[in-house]
Amino acid sequence: MSGALDIRDLHVRFGRATILQGVSLSVTDKPVSVIGRNGMGKTTMCSALMGMVPASGSAKLDGRELIGLGTGKVARGGLALVPQGRRMFPSLSVHEHLLLVAQRGSPAWTIERVYETFPRLAERRRNGGNQLSGGEQQMLAISRALLMNPRLVIMDEPSEGLAPVIVDQLIEVLGTITKEGMGLLLIEQNLRVATSVTDEVSIMVTGRIAATVGSGELANDRDMQNRYLGVSHGH
Repeated sequence: MSGALDIRDLHVRFGRATILQGVSLSVTDKPVSVIGRNGMGKTTMCSALMGMVPASGSAKLDGRELIGLGTGKVARGGLALVPQGRRMFPSLSVHEHLLLVAQRGSPAWTIERVYETFPRLAERRRNGGNQLSGGEQQMLAISRALLMNPRLVIMDEPSEGLAPVIVDQLIEVLGTITKEGMGLLLIEQNLRVATSVTDEVSIMVTGRIAATVGSGELANDRDMQNRYLGVSHGH
């Protein structure tokens, strides 16, 4: 069973600026996508859920309040983040990155399974983080989160800067994750990724969820894409 994340009236303020203005969102057994232009508060929402910035309101994972907990407690409570920008350790090899988070026992995701899922990482296992391409770094960032075997994983712009063939592989992996019951909150700008992975898409505009629409409807409605996302065509 996947983790249930229930976000209610989430606010984040920096000084006089209000970044999140009462976000409410639920992720249950189906993955959820949030899309929006840059600067709308998507990454701030990820940071607030992970305990990286102060927030008010409520965010519960399987009924347990996350707001006010430190990042370590949030992670131990079953929430994992694939951050925007990947954040590799340049001096650590691929294998060393994976060893840092691999769990004992017989979890669903192991280093062996990561190498089966991403053969390119197996080939590059001895290479340092700074020797990887953008696509390889993203595979490694996703693998680190999966190895924590969380109840729910948040992915912040995972397709950013990836070649189309890698994006296709990413969509496939995200489908596998959700079929196995791991909860997924996907933050994206890429309309194709969001609408391929989830049945519904929530659109964030200036720190609020402005609309939640069916993926098919958004994929086919050029006017809606332009109004909310500033794109005149699907991309």
